[in-house]
Amino acid sequence: MSETHPLRTYGMTWAALLALTVVLLSLESVALPRGLFVSLMVAAMLAKASIIGAYFMHLRFERVSLVAMVVIGLLVTGAVLYVLIVPDARRIREMAGQTMGSRP
Repeated sequence: MSETHPLRTYGMTWAALLALTVVLLSLESVALPRGLFVSLMVAAMLAKASIIGAYFMHLRFERVSLVAMVVIGLLVTGAVLYVLIVPDARRIREMAGQTMGSRP
């Protein structure tokens, strides 16, 4: 059984992340419906985060329970940030709409 060299693994990981980044950047130039665009972007970003977690955080070689703890922690943190940020973003958007509407 041959083992791959760690530098080769990191190089291939970097190449996969670069390819996903290029795909994400090229998606912006394609005219897609907003829902499809957002779905593709989120899926690609989740794939990138999974690759980073698996190879650079070495979660690929850990127990499933530890990986589950990390993933659940990240999801909970993301949900809390979303709940805290969205009301402020809506308020700013409403304020910008009122300001734009009051201009001559």
